[in-house]
Amino acid sequence: MSNPSPPVREGSLEAPTRYPLNWQDPEFYEQADLESELERVYDVCHGCRRCVSLCAAFPTLFDLVDESSTFEVDGVARSDYQKVVDECYLCDLCYQVKCPYVPPHEWKIDFPHLMLRAKAVQFKNGERKLSHKLISSTVLAGTVASLPVINPMVNAAKENKIMRKVASKLLDIHPAAHLPEHHRETLKKRHKYHRPRKVSATAAGPTRGRVALFATCYCNFNEPGIAEDLVAVFEHNGIAVKLTEKEVCCGMPKLEQGDLESVDKYRRKNIPQLVKLIDEGWDIVAAVPSCVLMFKQELPLMYTDDADILKVKKHMFDPFEYLLHRRKADLLNTQFQQPLGTIAWHVPCHQRVQNIGPKTRQVLELVPGSVIHTIERCSGHDGTYGVRNDSWAKAQKIARPVISRAEKMDADYLISDCPMAATQIADGLKLKHEETNPVSLLRKAYGI
Repeated sequence: MSNPSPPVREGSLEAPTRYPLNWQDPEFYEQADLESELERVYDVCHGCRRCVSLCAAFPTLFDLVDESSTFEVDGVARSDYQKVVDECYLCDLCYQVKCPYVPPHEWKIDFPHLMLRAKAVQFKNGERKLSHKLISSTVLAGTVASLPVINPMVNAAKENKIMRKVASKLLDIHPAAHLPEHHRETLKKRHKYHRPRKVSATAAGPTRGRVALFATCYCNFNEPGIAEDLVAVFEHNGIAVKLTEKEVCCGMPKLEQGDLESVDKYRRKNIPQLVKLIDEGWDIVAAVPSCVLMFKQELPLMYTDDADILKVKKHMFDPFEYLLHRRKADLLNTQFQQPLGTIAWHVPCHQRVQNIGPKTRQVLELVPGSVIHTIERCSGHDGTYGVRNDSWAKAQKIARPVISRAEKMDADYLISDCPMAATQIADGLKLKHEETNPVSLLRKAYGI
């Protein structure tokens, strides 16, 4: 008599293990193998359904199953599998906080990486829209929109109904989507002659007291004030700050499109200069969580044996993560000049999945009289998803519970470490104050 098969575990209590993304393996792009894996994972998700509240990908999958002839995944046409993929914007929360079947569980479910693989296959087959390729080219768009002659026209077009209809047709941008301002005086131009203050750098935990700011496309072209506030706060705390010189996009917008070759191109431009800075004694900080995540998680999973990428991962920090390390060594200035009152703090998905804890809240709580209320739910923006014609309404629906919670808090400020998420939420609120970034709020508390 043969031994019975061991029972399948219902979930796992072990720490999740993330496998490398084998994107350079030819098998990664095989359509039949991909569809087989999609069917396997969809079947597990259908039998579980814990992630139904996270985003539109899972309701889309479950609706396809429930409306099929068999009420099972085998009744769903494989041509419809991509409908689920198109709703995933790689926030990673299903892997990090919901799924009980991630490795080392024997089913080895990594839904975000499977969706990324499907997007990569779609991109390689030329099936991604040209408009999506264009709006994810943030350096190109920002550079063109900041040109002296073009800049005023671009900003004026945001408010022009006719131009918004044109953008809707050509670039697939929803006419009602909020579009950020583009600055002619970019952060790089404003800080062209900025020199780091000469300070006696003191180490604190993994930090060394000297920071090179990876400006990010968004802070360089759209909201340079956030980066300027970060520089002011860090220098107020005795931390020398300089800008990286020749950075390009971190690659996250291209990753979300499945354009892994562009991610690799950006990697080859960014990593050598960041390593050079690190070797010269500088730590790296970025003000947008998605950019930090790109260097701390996505690139290391794409290049597991690259020593330079692992070095950047070790020395890349979220701003408040960096400040809290200084606080633990009693190196954070706590001489605040202005109370902040009640703050509704939205935690961006790409910050949550870094597993660094509520560092922003812990720093802001040092300001006397401040009360921080936390909102841990997706804003629904995620870059291009929040502005495209086919997903704008869904993004608004995802944001609605966050806006509702913020309204009930009756806070003095609504903030999010992600400036795009902050805008998404703020658009649905009548704010008492304009500051929506925690770095800017911390500068206000310092009175600098």
